[in-house]
Amino acid sequence: MFRNLLLASGLAIASTGAFASLDVPWIDGLENTGTGFDAGQTDTRYSFTALAGTATGTDGYGVVTTGSGFPFGSWLANNWDSVWLTPSANAAQSYDPSTAGLYKWSISFDLTGYDPAASAFSGRWASDNSGYVVFNGNTISTGSSFSSWTSFAASTGFVAGVNTIDFFVTNGAQGSGNPTGVRVEFLDSYTSVAAPVPEPASYAMILAGLLVVGAVARRRLG
Repeated sequence: MFRNLLLASGLAIASTGAFASLDVPWIDGLENTGTGFDAGQTDTRYSFTALAGTATGTDGYGVVTTGSGFPFGSWLANNWDSVWLTPSANAAQSYDPSTAGLYKWSISFDLTGYDPAASAFSGRWASDNSGYVVFNGNTISTGSSFSSWTSFAASTGFVAGVNTIDFFVTNGAQGSGNPTGVRVEFLDSYTSVAAPVPEPASYAMILAGLLVVGAVARRRLG
């Protein structure tokens, strides 16, 4: 009886997840721009919003670029890991001839069932012309360009639910206008499955086991 009670209480403790958590090597929903889509398709994981300027986007998303012609040669070259997104199918399209444009590219992921306090990600991005990155309302990176990478990362500020990363891009006003776009690569991420809340029956079994252990220990000492 005593051994059975100890075994049952041990199983109850283990089932609560109090002593172990399952690490998840990648946060589901963090995707590099353009991956999994053909050139000319819209990347529906990255929403596009024109806060100011003449670029309107395609159905609220960006278009996957071919990687050839202007502005490539100036922009970082596309590769297997990520590609540029632009507001329209024509990557060379000019915008914002007289006043600067401000555009927001956003991607979201859901941490429901995971531990926000045990989550993190890091990556790099590029934009035409410049910009900054905001995660759940907090700025995590400033400055970017179209010819080199800029790093971003977060290990705090996660919430148990939908989290959003916003990439704000400023397109400078230049003569007859100029192209704009964004490119994002996530390099690392992790989270952990949230420890389940024990049911009342599990608490009772844990308490009973601990009381028995204490009683046996006192009897042996006496």
